[in-house]
Amino acid sequence: MTSLVLASSSPYRRALLERLGLPFVHAAPEVDEAVLPGETPVQLTLRLALGKARALAERFPDHLIIGSDQVLLLDGRPVSKPGHHTAAREQLRRCSGRTVEFTTSLCLLNSATGQHQLASEPFRVSFRELDEDSIERYLQREQPYDCAGSFKMEGLGISLFSALQGDDPHSLIGLPLIRLCEMLRNEGVPLP
Repeated sequence: MTSLVLASSSPYRRALLERLGLPFVHAAPEVDEAVLPGETPVQLTLRLALGKARALAERFPDHLIIGSDQVLLLDGRPVSKPGHHTAAREQLRRCSGRTVEFTTSLCLLNSATGQHQLASEPFRVSFRELDEDSIERYLQREQPYDCAGSFKMEGLGISLFSALQGDDPHSLIGLPLIRLCEMLRNEGVPLP
């Protein structure tokens, strides 16, 4: 079997990929993530997912390389990782009672052949009305300062939501596993 490489330094993406029980290595790709003029969020994430995989192709010449990128939109504008408590509190205030949209793109590059598969997975998250005490309790317990939107869906973040809409909830964490399994099977990787 061709070896797998995850083109990411994200511990969240690594944890998701570990669920498949396949051996892999991970490496951080060097990619400029600046938005190009006129580029839509979907175009951006597709370009970056492919770019991250291609950035490691020379280093891993006979591998299946997984690249992924994600954008969170609120009112059509990108929402970044908060970085600290104050910014996280403000993000959750803005999301309270509203619906945000995620676009998570995925690429599987066969570095031996140069062929790649590319897909984008949309997902919507509706937040319940959040009071100041709920926001503060959540932030104190989870400290999601490295997560766009200031929540961890795989943890207590689920308590902030009123509804989820999409095909693969793993896309919220940054790696759509359902689509990835399909891509791996297309490359002949045996999965249960």
